[in-house]
Amino acid sequence: MRASRFIARKLRFKGKLAMVSMAISFFVIILAVSVAGGFRIQLRDAISQLAGDVRLMPVTMDYVSGTNPLPRNPSFLQKVEALPYVDKIVPTVYRAGIVKQNDNISGVVFKGMPDGPDSLGAYVPSHLADQLGLKVGDDLTAFFVGERVRARKFKVREIYPSVLNTDDQMLVYASLKDMQRVNLWPEDSVSCLEISLRKGFRSKEAISAATDEIGEIEYEYGDDFCPMVATSLIQTYPNIFSWLDLIDLNVLMILILMTLVAGFNMISGLLIMLFRNISTIGILKSMGMTSRDISATFLRAASALVLKGMALGNGLALAFCLLQGTTHFIRLNPENYFLSWVPVHVDPLLIFGVDLVSWLAIMLLLLLPCLFVSRVDPAKTVRAQ
Repeated sequence: MRASRFIARKLRFKGKLAMVSMAISFFVIILAVSVAGGFRIQLRDAISQLAGDVRLMPVTMDYVSGTNPLPRNPSFLQKVEALPYVDKIVPTVYRAGIVKQNDNISGVVFKGMPDGPDSLGAYVPSHLADQLGLKVGDDLTAFFVGERVRARKFKVREIYPSVLNTDDQMLVYASLKDMQRVNLWPEDSVSCLEISLRKGFRSKEAISAATDEIGEIEYEYGDDFCPMVATSLIQTYPNIFSWLDLIDLNVLMILILMTLVAGFNMISGLLIMLFRNISTIGILKSMGMTSRDISATFLRAASALVLKGMALGNGLALAFCLLQGTTHFIRLNPENYFLSWVPVHVDPLLIFGVDLVSWLAIMLLLLLPCLFVSRVDPAKTVRAQ
């Protein structure tokens, strides 16, 4: 066993302030990373379920009159399905309508899907259900305006939570065949094709690249008589992605700030430790230990404290994330934050990476007080002792 390692085990920080500072700093760091990851996953998954990651749609989308249908199986669809990042392609029919319940009237958008409710069934968002006083099993009368007004009576099969403070508050899911009949379309006509990407390809850059490639395939192999355009959810919901970018920037600033706070607290603690052991430093130098070895000794002791604080902060943060993830006890205003609770997502690899980078940054900062060791004169310290 090297002498520096043996001596480091005997050295201890006297105060608990540095330990508390470490624990608080890593608690905040892990919490910030987990909350940012929670927002990113919840919002992106919700938007993906709402409208797909990439949509193939007409150049002019008409929600009101139900014109400009697309073929359900265009000639180039197999080439899109063969792309490695494509998970599934869902044909959908959109149609704007007006729903009426007693004296309450509201404008909505119906979305017909193959895996939607049964014939003349409807899935209603909770926001709309509260507004109209609907519950499961109630009838919902809808009017569709076109060349002539068509009325349909739907049965509320399910009330689903409004995750986003966006279009989903007024999006009613229905059967694909029901909406095709409303538009007087055959079974091979749809409003758009919604393409969902695999989970590993849902970053902002990956979605943009997928949209460009799918658009190129449509341009090269598509039908000139039925042109389509590929649009991404980034283009559809730019405000949400800009907000997510702002969160990521805030998290980065928190990481830098908390690492600096922890690092400077450790610097003060290490300086105190060095001053208290100045005679020990002089004795070690007189016995032949170099300033580098002595600095390594004190850095080992400091590193042990940093790791203990890191472990304590990580444990508290993970416990908090588990509690918040299961109970959602911290609520949010969805009008400002899109979600009604604080989401958390624990990514072990990301947390390990953040811990490692923070530990390395703190240890680099601790090299500054170690310069004090080279200035200690063993003749003076030993004589003073």
